[in-house]
Amino acid sequence: MTDADKPGPDKPGPGNTGTDHAGVIAHPPFLYAGALVAGAVLDWIVPLPLLAPGTGMVPGIALIAAALLLAGWCFRLFTKAGTNLPTNKPSTAIVTTGPYRLSRNPIYVALTTLSVGIALWVNSAWMLGLIVPTLVVMTVGVIRREEQYLEAKFGDDYRSYKARVRRWL
Repeated sequence: MTDADKPGPDKPGPGNTGTDHAGVIAHPPFLYAGALVAGAVLDWIVPLPLLAPGTGMVPGIALIAAALLLAGWCFRLFTKAGTNLPTNKPSTAIVTTGPYRLSRNPIYVALTTLSVGIALWVNSAWMLGLIVPTLVVMTVGVIRREEQYLEAKFGDDYRSYKARVRRWL
């Protein structure tokens, strides 16, 4: 395949719709929120507590706070780099500082941590259990498409970053 044939920001390819964005299946916050709502509905129909009543509140709130701090840090780094955060807009830079030195997806780590925190706080095994399929959907429908898009757009710079930093943690 020549460079002219390779998918890129302006050429269709798997995970790329021909426009300058990753072509993910849905915005990640909606995927996580959908799982939490589904867990809440299941918990309403068939309550399935995770812990003894009241024991998950403090760790749940601590995880929620940590997730919000991490997400806020990531948002600031995106703003400082002058690149877009929403997955339906073009990426203009690769952020590799702060938590991006340890994870290529710290915002998704934050969303996962937030979901675990909420599940603990409200004491729902359903919510906690639905995180697993959410992570599968995120990996297949979001992260792989983003990685393909970023490789096509930024080439060796992104491949080098990808080789140095793990996907999750």
